[in-house]
Amino acid sequence: MSAGAVLAQADGISTAAITASVIAALRFAVAFAVVWMIGRLVIVPLADRAFDQRGLDQHARNPLLMLTKFGIGFIAVAAAFGFAGFENFLVSLAGIAAAGALAVGLAMQNVISNFVAGIFIYADKPFRIGDWIEWDGGDYSGIVEDISLRVTRVRTFDNELLTVPNSALTGGVVKNPVDGGKLRLKFVFGIGYGDDIQQATDVIIEEAERHPEIMDDPAPSVRLTELNDSDVGLQSRIWIADPSRADFVRTKGEYITAVKQRFDEEGIDIPYPVRTLEGGLELEGRQQIGQPAE
Repeated sequence: MSAGAVLAQADGISTAAITASVIAALRFAVAFAVVWMIGRLVIVPLADRAFDQRGLDQHARNPLLMLTKFGIGFIAVAAAFGFAGFENFLVSLAGIAAAGALAVGLAMQNVISNFVAGIFIYADKPFRIGDWIEWDGGDYSGIVEDISLRVTRVRTFDNELLTVPNSALTGGVVKNPVDGGKLRLKFVFGIGYGDDIQQATDVIIEEAERHPEIMDDPAPSVRLTELNDSDVGLQSRIWIADPSRADFVRTKGEYITAVKQRFDEEGIDIPYPVRTLEGGLELEGRQQIGQPAE
């Protein structure tokens, strides 16, 4: 075979390879575009409608829609590789991705744990943005300002912003005092053993009924719950509708102040503990140290 024939054959092979590569690239682009458009025009609206039916607010929808779009993009790339005839490359890419995912998973266990916990928070809805929550046995409390897939941001009542990992909120007990739309408050008023229990009870009930932010239904109630060393404990139970933390603290303070003033007017004593020590002190074996001055 002459040199010219070899060059012609090489040129033919090169041209065929280039043509095949161009065709494969076009098939890749077409397949990617078709799958991507179907996902954006069909899957995303369906997902958005499903989130709407579950009652998710806009803040909860955004990260979930982002995950949906990411999944569509991944499927579009995989389908495009397959349609373009790059199966071997796709298999290699899948192996590399699996190894990379394993390494990243081991290195980011805490991040993944918080991410999964964030999904549970979105699904279970133990609290929402604007709710007042307490956790870690009441050591921490505040108003939820933001919920993401990794952390939850809570504004404390001292105006401090806490960035809390989601796993800390799903791994323990979280108290949501206002989830039911109303809050019951309890407070024990101590009166003296010589005071009239019924009179004190009437005062406590009347002051609760006078306060405009204390509910009439359920009605305020008082129960004798304690017989202490120096006082008789009367537990008052009142309800506040749609309370925030500020409303709760203010209402409770105003109510207790009003009851204390009425107790003073009615001559009802609020005793405090008194300890009386009786007996004598005797010293034995005393010795005189030094000589008295002359």
